[in-house]
Amino acid sequence: MADEQLLYKIRSLSDLELATLLCLVAREHCLIGTLPDYVDELAEELCLVASKTFNLTPAIINCHSHATLDEFATGLLVPQPARGGPPSPTHTRSASPYHLRHEPSSTTGGPSSAGGSYFPSPAPPSRPGAFSPRIGPAAIVPSSPSTTTHQPAQQPQIANFILAKNLHLAPRAVQIQALELLRTRRIFTRTSVQTAPKQFLFIAIIGAPSPTQARVTPHLNDFFYLSHWHDAEKDGLDHLNAELSRPDDNISVASSDSIIKRSSSGLGPLPDHEPAPQPHMTEDDISLLSQLTTLASVDVDVLRYQMNVVSHLRIHRAVVGGVTPQATRCLGYLCKSLAALHGLGFVTASLVGLAVRKVYGHRIVMVGEGGTMERERSVQWGSEGEAVGVVMGGWGVEEVVEDVLGMVGVPA
Repeated sequence: MADEQLLYKIRSLSDLELATLLCLVAREHCLIGTLPDYVDELAEELCLVASKTFNLTPAIINCHSHATLDEFATGLLVPQPARGGPPSPTHTRSASPYHLRHEPSSTTGGPSSAGGSYFPSPAPPSRPGAFSPRIGPAAIVPSSPSTTTHQPAQQPQIANFILAKNLHLAPRAVQIQALELLRTRRIFTRTSVQTAPKQFLFIAIIGAPSPTQARVTPHLNDFFYLSHWHDAEKDGLDHLNAELSRPDDNISVASSDSIIKRSSSGLGPLPDHEPAPQPHMTEDDISLLSQLTTLASVDVDVLRYQMNVVSHLRIHRAVVGGVTPQATRCLGYLCKSLAALHGLGFVTASLVGLAVRKVYGHRIVMVGEGGTMERERSVQWGSEGEAVGVVMGGWGVEEVVEDVLGMVGVPA
């Protein structure tokens, strides 16, 4: 069981922070929906959640109908800070011409026009005794080691916290590339293989009129661990509002670029007299919750209740798909994770009901979606599709879930 200090920190988290925490504990990924007008604000709020609450490096990918694989790949990467140190004997001479022509740069500035690289090529040296680093902005470095200190930069890496805005608008090839990234935790570019860090979370931010329409392609949709609908007007944006209300804040939060370029604290440089803020949830806290999740027990009656809910969802007359084995696996693990977050060593029936709403909210395919009315059972027995459509018109995913939870008997 988690200690009281950890439980106190968990109780102080917002809904967005809890969804993020559950995904980090399970090392899975999630889908968050909101109204189209609040997609940008929600992305900024999640950036602040990543940096201030979990001390993770965020990156935003703006998806659209003409997005390319190159744009998606470069959007995942963030530059790494240069490391200082004494000059290496191997770098006292000027760079080789072959090195400049064929070694790609690793900035995230966009696709390069030469060599088919994702990254722009470095600027040519201005004199024979100088060279430009392969990473970061082009710089002139004298060849003499006695006058300056060489500071090699690291290769850009995949950010810990990826926010894909409007991923549902991206072409199918881009969404499949995102699925491969989530499955293998790596992505292939034309010049290298980028591996995701240990703490890695991919969140798809979908702007849709309603929760049932916040979806992506079927296979990628089923791979997401859970879904959450955030009503910005009702639930608010706590971190963003606090950031905007600071009178001495000279950092603009009007665009996602300004947030991505922030320091790890999300608030920019702090005065000398103000200590650097510590992350609310540390990596040790997340590891402890993962261990408690694996140790949580499930009584046979609760497990039978969980399987009965899954079976009734699968045979519900308003459901034609979405109740997959992947969803069942996610449901079992989420129930244990919720028990750990509540300070329990066992799963209760109420936690199963909460997990069902989060796991199947974006997965269930209703009758009539995409021309599936003919798959409804009464239509297959001769009923008219229009009449069945009128009867089933008031059904939605939330109504189906609540109907099933009210139908299945709760264990004593």
